[in-house]
Amino acid sequence: MTKSELIDAVAQRTRITKSRAEQVVNCVFEAMTSSLERGEGIEIRGFGSFTVRHYKAYNGRNPRTGKPVPVPEKRLPFFKVGKELKELVNEPLQRGTDGAAGSSGAGSDD
Repeated sequence: MTKSELIDAVAQRTRITKSRAEQVVNCVFEAMTSSLERGEGIEIRGFGSFTVRHYKAYNGRNPRTGKPVPVPEKRLPFFKVGKELKELVNEPLQRGTDGAAGSSGAGSDD
């Protein structure tokens, strides 16, 4: 799904204009971005959480020339999927099985 498809979905489901839906979507993204810029995490229950991971500087290697290249320290956003979303995404796979896989081995980590 693209941003414009998300805007269309928000407009359709909430019965607001596309321009108003675009403002809503942009506002949500701006709030999330600002929070991550400040190093704060974002937790959306049932969906997942966004955090900022810090990486130290290191010496990398140019794959074309093989020469060492200094890579500066950086902060990158990281998303960890929530349990409910993970289950929803995997639901079609679980429904498609005959029930033998997963049910007989429940609770065992052999």
